[in-house]
Amino acid sequence: GQSASAYGVEAGWWQLAEEMGFALLAPEQKVVNNPNTCFDWFNPEDITRGQGEAASIAAMIRTVIETYHLDKNRVFITGLSAGGAMTAVMLATYPELFAGGGIVAGLPFGAALNVRDALEAMRSAPLRAPREWGDAVRAASSWQGPWPKISIWHGALDPVVNVNNAQASAAQWADLHGLVLTDAHQEMVTGAVRLNWGDQMELYTLPILGHGTPI
Repeated sequence: GQSASAYGVEAGWWQLAEEMGFALLAPEQKVVNNPNTCFDWFNPEDITRGQGEAASIAAMIRTVIETYHLDKNRVFITGLSAGGAMTAVMLATYPELFAGGGIVAGLPFGAALNVRDALEAMRSAPLRAPREWGDAVRAASSWQGPWPKISIWHGALDPVVNVNNAQASAAQWADLHGLVLTDAHQEMVTGAVRLNWGDQMELYTLPILGHGTPI
């Protein structure tokens, strides 16, 4: 039910783009595609390279790069909830487009392929080995790497998307980057627990945050 413009204002993206001088593209779902205006991150027709919503967003990104003569090596993507899950979809299906991505209260790529499985995954991420999660991304395109850098954010009290989806996302991208999950460096950052694996991946867990974007 959230519009792209409202999210841009509420999360501070419009202000940040103005202050820091970067171009900002805000794709928005259509009601005809999803009555809740959520991206269809679980629909095979929308999360396959060259098809549906994933192809549409990729086309938007390429158009903005060409129109405004932007540096194609400095493109980043982020989203909240279904947008976070769609961020994972874009990073998996079009990894060559992105330097990095931020998955906020989202789910790993391949967590569901229909509505029923999507609801189950939101309640609790499927149990899979890191290699299985990584293989889902490797199968989504012919890309051989290097893979985009990843920043994962999730509230520990999230009642909509269980926080174990953040751990599954970390497992997915750790496998792609050749990282060992137990090698993370832990620190406290403004009340959040941050795990980082050098400059390739980080995971923020916010102890008192529910379902939303941390400001």
